[in-house]
Amino acid sequence: MAEAPAPYDVVIIGGGPGGYNAAIRAGQLGLKVACVEMRATLGGTCLNVGCMPSKALLHASELWDAANGEFAKIGIEVSPKLNLRQMHKAKDESVTALTKGIEFLFKKNKVDWIKGKGKIAGHSAAGGGKVEVTAADGSVQTLEAKNIVIATGSEPTPLPGVAFEDGKVIDSTGALSLPAVPRKLIVVGAGIIGLELGSVWRRLGAEVTVVEFLDRITPGMDTEVATAFQRTLTKQGMSFKLGAKVTGAKSDKDGVELTVEPSAGGAPEKIKGDVVLVAIGRRPYTEGLGLETIGVTPDKRGFIDHNHFKVAGQVNEGGVWVIGDVTHGPMLAHKAEEDAVAAIDIIAGKYGHVDYALVPSVVYTAPEVAWVGQTEDQLKAAGVAYKKGKFPFMANSRAKINHETDGFVKVLADAATDKVLGVHIMGPQAGEMIHEAAIAMSFGGASEDIARTCHAHPTRSEAVRQAAMDVEGWAMQV
Repeated sequence: MAEAPAPYDVVIIGGGPGGYNAAIRAGQLGLKVACVEMRATLGGTCLNVGCMPSKALLHASELWDAANGEFAKIGIEVSPKLNLRQMHKAKDESVTALTKGIEFLFKKNKVDWIKGKGKIAGHSAAGGGKVEVTAADGSVQTLEAKNIVIATGSEPTPLPGVAFEDGKVIDSTGALSLPAVPRKLIVVGAGIIGLELGSVWRRLGAEVTVVEFLDRITPGMDTEVATAFQRTLTKQGMSFKLGAKVTGAKSDKDGVELTVEPSAGGAPEKIKGDVVLVAIGRRPYTEGLGLETIGVTPDKRGFIDHNHFKVAGQVNEGGVWVIGDVTHGPMLAHKAEEDAVAAIDIIAGKYGHVDYALVPSVVYTAPEVAWVGQTEDQLKAAGVAYKKGKFPFMANSRAKINHETDGFVKVLADAATDKVLGVHIMGPQAGEMIHEAAIAMSFGGASEDIARTCHAHPTRSEAVRQAAMDVEGWAMQV
């Protein structure tokens, strides 16, 4: 077992959006840094088998859908043919380019990439910590560091009673590489991942049924928006079985048969599909991390607690930090990035902070759904007096001329101060437009601030302004 010749200022375990951004930030600040990653490529789940490949398939399938419908309406006559192998090839090439880009950034910022699985091996005599790295060939090296950052991310949550089976019962990773379009796809879980991947295969020709334990889709999304979103997805051809739980699965040569019961109790029924996608959420990944060597036990949900990113409860108040999906907060790549910068800045003696109330969420379906801040449900539950403005994309010139009129913008503002409390968008390019709201809210802006800011015409983002105007009842295009 080789000992590293000199201690690092920071050793980061995990090379995903949290880990690689932490490494780059540490390099920018002149810290001696290493990033330990057990995959053969950098980027973690997001770049390799999550955010990026799914967006490649979402984009490609949207174009396929347009070629089979919208094109003819606007005078473009084509006879498209699906080449799924080429679609996967293009996706994979994009992913490779992105992961290579991170390698370049590591070199640029003098980050050492240590390939292998990292494990905390306790505190060192000098007051720092040790990380054991086991390479693919079984060799082990020990790194010493003044600070260790845990950025191991998350993994798909398994469904009790339903075992994964290659090509038949799959997780989100499997759904990104199906070799053929299923005739019938059953998606278990009506969250963001399930709906995005379900929409990909629905557009490519699969009959898609979504089974959800709750009596609504997309928990966490504003209820009014979620209801409209489900209505639009249903119109597109997706079917929903809500308030239902899957209690068993049986596969044979013809597919997979699920046993489904009402969540509130009742008689079971059988539904069958060629492929079942289990997308009921994600859980923190801490397997074999060595937390016991620093006296730390994750909470009952598997998350590691922290105090300003420093792991809570570690012996001797050592220098172990935690960021991203493996700790509390939204399990989103961009949240992990914010954690990364804040944690490294604190380690370097600077100021670091993340406002979790202003982390946007996006569903990259068509139409997209995006939101930031509080929902109406949350405001009502908290007894907050608020005003609401709405504006439909049906009345937006750019959306109407582009035939993308499903959805609306909703702005929620404090009844007394007019401070924007939440903005919710269902419509074209919602994921791009939501940041206008996030910036306004980060400065404590009022709905009137958005309403009186000139927006270019014709743009989809005018709908945001009109919704802000409607808070005081003076929207001018409806």
